[in-house]
Amino acid sequence: MPIVYLVIPCYNEEKVLPETVKRLSAKLSAMARAGLAGKGSRMLFVDDGSRDRTWELISRFSEEDARVCGIRLAHNRGHQNALLAGLMTARRYADCAVSLDADLQDDVEVLDEFVRKFLEGCDVVYGVRRKRATDTFFKRATAQAYYRLLAALGVDVVYNHADYRLMSRRALDALGEYREVNLFLRGLVPLIGYRSACVYYDRHERFAGESKYPLKKMLALAVDGVTSFSTRPLELIFRLGALVSLAGLVGTIWSLVSHLRGAAAAWAPAVWSLWLLGGLLMLCLGVTGVYLGKIYAETKARPRYRIAERAGQPAEPASARRSEQSETEARSGGTVRDSSR
Repeated sequence: MPIVYLVIPCYNEEKVLPETVKRLSAKLSAMARAGLAGKGSRMLFVDDGSRDRTWELISRFSEEDARVCGIRLAHNRGHQNALLAGLMTARRYADCAVSLDADLQDDVEVLDEFVRKFLEGCDVVYGVRRKRATDTFFKRATAQAYYRLLAALGVDVVYNHADYRLMSRRALDALGEYREVNLFLRGLVPLIGYRSACVYYDRHERFAGESKYPLKKMLALAVDGVTSFSTRPLELIFRLGALVSLAGLVGTIWSLVSHLRGAAAAWAPAVWSLWLLGGLLMLCLGVTGVYLGKIYAETKARPRYRIAERAGQPAEPASARRSEQSETEARSGGTVRDSSR
């Protein structure tokens, strides 16, 4: 049976954490009975610098249940970095890791299907929402428009997929080779290119607490998604600049012809054209500045996260299991199926 790690980023989740541990514990037990999760399977909680009792609860649950373990980041690094910290920790021990949110909106009942797809040979399994009925009209409209925008800009993303996915150890090793500081995992994972599949599910209402992705953070993630994977905005700026220059040339010729004919030029169009050009110039400088800021962050290459504390006992490292398996094969003269492929 494969060793399955459930990686759950947490930020101020003390209200929902007890129910999350309860439901995931029950799910891991059911998966073990069904032969879909080995004895060393774990729930790995990543405390992203919470200011409430989140880490205290993770530590307590790890003492009560050996399947619960956790890492605490030195300070808040954002959802994507916290998720990456959990995945990079899990790859040392797991045959596959499933990332999901702590708020219980992701349907844990489809975890069985995730693992079955993995056992069939898929290295990445995406959890895709069937519909967005639980979202407000504004969030649903903007999210769908954003996915279409990414597709139009040439960014390879899975439509209506967030960060609910399974990744094999091989896929996690490949993800570890990407060193971007500006993380957008929804765009990075498809770049790995290994065999993948989709599992469709319905997203639930949040069990308790408040969303940790307000509009400001959603906009920041959206900008990361565009600027990290597409240079189309810079190309559009060039085309816009060429178009405006052409329009200015045509306007200059028209003004000269009007002046030679003795026609008085009205001042209003000139004023409005100045406002238009000024606005376009500021917009172009702003977009270029965003890209320069991203480049600045990448060139500094600062650590994306730092682990301050650990709780619980993880499973035996995968390398040790493989060594033991090789010794077993050598003694038996036969082959033993490797669940990690």
